[in-house]
Amino acid sequence: MKIYQIQVALKGSKPKIWRRLLVPSTVTLPELHQVIQIAMGWSNTHLYQFIKNCMFYLERMEDNDFWDEMDNVDCTDVKVSDLLKREKDKIVYEYDFGDSWEHNVILEKVLPVDSAIKYPVCLTGRMSCPPEDCGGIWGYAQMLEVLQDPKHEEYDRCKEWLGGDFDPKYFNKDEVNGWFSAILH
Repeated sequence: MKIYQIQVALKGSKPKIWRRLLVPSTVTLPELHQVIQIAMGWSNTHLYQFIKNCMFYLERMEDNDFWDEMDNVDCTDVKVSDLLKREKDKIVYEYDFGDSWEHNVILEKVLPVDSAIKYPVCLTGRMSCPPEDCGGIWGYAQMLEVLQDPKHEEYDRCKEWLGGDFDPKYFNKDEVNGWFSAILH
């Protein structure tokens, strides 16, 4: 087993919303999904898939009558090292097929295991994760525009929907690592 330093970056976000993580090379794609959910701040309430070379890696659903007609692979036992083999390899992680939050997952470094570290670990990152169900990257941009103008006709409704203040620049790696400890360790 090796340790993968990966960068997870939300596609289309400006400024870039991203996290740098350390994960074992042996984590399965469903486990990596959980790690990304926690690191980005998503609530794990939607479907997901990983995409590499026009193949779609997702959990097979019992009632999916079209599974065999599509380029789908059951991701249950697929390890991240099956898809990311060398530095700079990339996969796409898509979360919430309605809002279509696509993330680039890039293998930055392959490192030895440090027995003093409990993995996964968040090393750094930037920007807050967009709220769930805000309409994808375009809806998020529109929401941020509304929040910049207290006179905007949607301002009060947007603040109420968010449940208060929202700081798009906020990120705290110690919080993420605390969530990893509480949920995954």
